[in-house]
Amino acid sequence: MIDLHGLTAKDILEEIRPLGMESYKKVLLNHGVKEPCFGVKIEELQKIRKRIRVDYRLALALYDTGVYDAMYLAGLIADDVCMTREDLQHWVTKANCGALVGSTVPWVAAGSPQGYGSALEWIDSPAELIAAAGWATLASIVSIKNDAELNIAELKVLLERVRRTVYQSPGKVRYQMNGFVIATGCYVRELTEVALKCGEQIGPVTVDMGNTSCQVPFAPDSIRKFQERGTIGKKRKSAKC
Repeated sequence: MIDLHGLTAKDILEEIRPLGMESYKKVLLNHGVKEPCFGVKIEELQKIRKRIRVDYRLALALYDTGVYDAMYLAGLIADDVCMTREDLQHWVTKANCGALVGSTVPWVAAGSPQGYGSALEWIDSPAELIAAAGWATLASIVSIKNDAELNIAELKVLLERVRRTVYQSPGKVRYQMNGFVIATGCYVRELTEVALKCGEQIGPVTVDMGNTSCQVPFAPDSIRKFQERGTIGKKRKSAKC
């Protein structure tokens, strides 16, 4: 598949393969990334993103390579608005690690008109990675959408669902549920106190983070840091970073 820039996914793979570093690849694998993976640092992928900017078809082709680095880059250059419900479903189904369902898929879904509906379907999935992607997508959506565009009543119901079910959920889902509480408390002013109360009732969330030093943030502490900075309700321009 050739994109508007005259590049193919194969061209990009040939460009990024030599940029891979074994030391960084080891870090990625420790965080659950699956082979094939070149170990290309994000700053190198960002350079390519700046050159290409946005390309819907190239993003689809890169994601379908199955190479982690290319899949991550696909999310950076994807034209979110053009992503169909079928595209998003394909991406979430193909995602094979926490990094993709916690970043690439939700970042793109959050910018798609189909993202919210997809997220509500995904959180009901019995597949751990898909359900995790659903909660991560909801967290991304509340971080970028104006409150007037959000269904506040439904978000409040979702917070209560987290409170009731978080400890019955698999680890990756539990982690993203906690992230949803944090994001809602930080970015939706009307629900800050509700999210704080939810986080306090849940308490510290424990998740096996594997062979890493990563920790699960305590939701109330994260929300209060936003309060201290005076940034509650200040939206992000994009979920991508």
